[in-house]
Amino acid sequence: MQQARTLGELKESDYQRVSVKDELRANLIRKLQAGEKLFPGIVGYDETVIPQLVNAILSRHNLILLGLRGQAKSRIIRQLTELLDDSIPIIAGSEVNDDPFHPISAYGRQLLELHRDATPIHWIGRDARFVEKLATPDVTIADIIGDVDPIKAAKGGHLLSDELTIHYGLLPRANRGIFAINELPDLAGKIQVGLFNIMQEGDVQIKGYPVRLPLDVMLVFSANPEDYTARGKIITPLKDRIGAEITTHYPAELQTAVEITRQEAWIARDGLSERLHLPDFIREVIEQIAFEARDDSRVDKHSGVSQRLPITVTESVVSNAERRALLTGEEEIVPRIADIYASIPSMTGKMELEYEGEQIGAQRVAKDLIKRAAGEIFEGYFVGIDFAGTIRWFESGNNLRLADTASASECLGLLEAVPELIDTSLIPFNYKHSQDAEVIAACEFVLEGLYAENKISRNEEGGYTAITKAKKDRRGMIYDDLTESGKYS
Repeated sequence: MQQARTLGELKESDYQRVSVKDELRANLIRKLQAGEKLFPGIVGYDETVIPQLVNAILSRHNLILLGLRGQAKSRIIRQLTELLDDSIPIIAGSEVNDDPFHPISAYGRQLLELHRDATPIHWIGRDARFVEKLATPDVTIADIIGDVDPIKAAKGGHLLSDELTIHYGLLPRANRGIFAINELPDLAGKIQVGLFNIMQEGDVQIKGYPVRLPLDVMLVFSANPEDYTARGKIITPLKDRIGAEITTHYPAELQTAVEITRQEAWIARDGLSERLHLPDFIREVIEQIAFEARDDSRVDKHSGVSQRLPITVTESVVSNAERRALLTGEEEIVPRIADIYASIPSMTGKMELEYEGEQIGAQRVAKDLIKRAAGEIFEGYFVGIDFAGTIRWFESGNNLRLADTASASECLGLLEAVPELIDTSLIPFNYKHSQDAEVIAACEFVLEGLYAENKISRNEEGGYTAITKAKKDRRGMIYDDLTESGKYS
């Protein structure tokens, strides 16, 4: 169907003008009735956040998403555009997406009065109807609402009080679309006042000149709950005008977190995909690190531990395994526990530490989180399986170090000397003895699990040894690791 090019053609077509909130509501209803998936790529919110979003849109509410960092708030907001129509008509040249039937700007009204049914029409897509702004303390009312433009006044011969001299801000330019502000509490109070005034009354003062702007806009905000009381706050009149307050959250289940990271982490690399085998237990240990960090008293709960942590750690783990393959010339790439330790730099910057954590240091906290995560996953795979022969081998004075750059053949030669380790390590997995890289990954996972259960020890160089008598008496305390490294000895 050919799109109308003038107001007259638009009148003759079947186009029916609706408000943006009615448009969102109608398209949402169609998707629900057709059984389409809402918000593709958003995992773990099907029973919590998404039903609340649906209710807010069906209610034609402005909304705010509250949640800690890394909870997909911005992605959800951007996907709201999928509920907009493919395109809508505006008066050609309008800066505020003027509705050809009901223009709100002086430019639109004058053009309509001058050309009437010959008024030129332009069609804009859904992406052009989404405006997003990150709130910062230096944002001004001119950025959001607009300001008087002396150059426009001079070129057009207008008085400064003439509406045609206005340079419109982001909010008017989002007319008939979605306007999103991220980190709303960081927006200065006077700017928030300007927002709720135009939301409610549809008018605003620019440089002392009253301007009527009855905007048709869906307002969406995001905020970190901690920001409510720390860096800033949302003023009460604005909160009162936000129809729905929706709280996001981190994944509640390990497998949900694994699915998110599998979707987001960049591991499908050129020339690597066919050679890479990332064991499930490695994926699970990486995810468990984030779960352990969120529960750790040394990590700031208010700041949160973003889902970006396991995503970046997974990418670094694969990169370290890739580096090993490049150095050794091996074809098969199988990440293992040593690669997780090598990825600590991707972990430390994503945790805000409390006083106790700062005293110990981010590196030590990260190592302890890896240990605990590996122990948790190890229990799930090897419950009831005895490694007595392996433990006795270490207690006899033997030690073992599998360097993260060591080749598979080199590691296998070392592991074969440990009684019962290889055969017992393969019990939960569908690995064969001929699959050297997988065997090594499984065995190192077992060694880390035994270390997590304090049945063997691990030194600062990454070597596994017998556990000392002193450590047996203080099982599970991070102080033991510090004593071992000499920090508090």
